[in-house]
Amino acid sequence: MANSTRLGQALAYATMPAQDIDRDRRFYSQTLGLDPVEDTAQGLTYELGRGSRLLVFPSSGKPSGDHTQVAFSADDVEAAVEELRSRGVRFEEYDLPGLKTVNGIADMGGRRSAWFHDSEGNLLGLTQPS
Repeated sequence: MANSTRLGQALAYATMPAQDIDRDRRFYSQTLGLDPVEDTAQGLTYELGRGSRLLVFPSSGKPSGDHTQVAFSADDVEAAVEELRSRGVRFEEYDLPGLKTVNGIADMGGRRSAWFHDSEGNLLGLTQPS
């Protein structure tokens, strides 16, 4: 495909469904410390670092929660996990071939990651690059 659309240079953002947008707004604000920069009928837009954006939109559909829908980069994943735990976040524990967490954190060859669900069941991740 020709690069005429310049997708490789476009900003991208994640979108995630919410059956109860007010409940999810409280989760993102009170638990994650994020406030929307836009609040419209189409959803809540959160502005993150380096032009990243996250849209949480009202939907009657349910998220699967089976895969990471958005990952946040963390300079220190252990500190981020501790802070979020103090706000009531429960981190997932995995013991799968190639993926094992200890105290909610997986070490994958130097990259450390942790996962948790938002109030709607969307699976969010924290990743500390190696």
